[in-house]
Amino acid sequence: MARLEAGSLISGQEGRAYIKADGKNQELMYLREITAVLTKKKKAVRTLGRRGEQYRTAGYAGSGVMKAYYVSSLFRKQAIDYIRTGVDTYFDILVVNDDPQSGFGSQSVVLKNCTVDKVTLARLDVDSDFLDEELTFTFEDAELLDSFSA
Repeated sequence: MARLEAGSLISGQEGRAYIKADGKNQELMYLREITAVLTKKKKAVRTLGRRGEQYRTAGYAGSGVMKAYYVSSLFRKQAIDYIRTGVDTYFDILVVNDDPQSGFGSQSVVLKNCTVDKVTLARLDVDSDFLDEELTFTFEDAELLDSFSA
């Protein structure tokens, strides 16, 4: 019987994330958390001889959230560029899970054609020891570059 050992679990701190925007790659070292979710859009289908509904997938939507320390102006610059030019910025994000202690290896996922939904342009908070921010985003495509081992 196979067992999952605690030492093989993937640590949430062991990994990296990179952004490719405007032809430049940079590590998102200030990220605290990133989660990307693909939500299937389904249509209800009724057929003869069946009282209940069935569902057929008819598309998807990709969305996510990044929580970060408030130390980079990257997304503020993109937002202000949009204000000035009307041209939105799209970028790719590479997320790598890589815990050397885990027996499952690493996983790398690229989120393609991302764009942020809402950007904090300025922030002060007398009750915060460290300023942070939350950025929601959407993405149009994804690719699994490396998979965890079975």
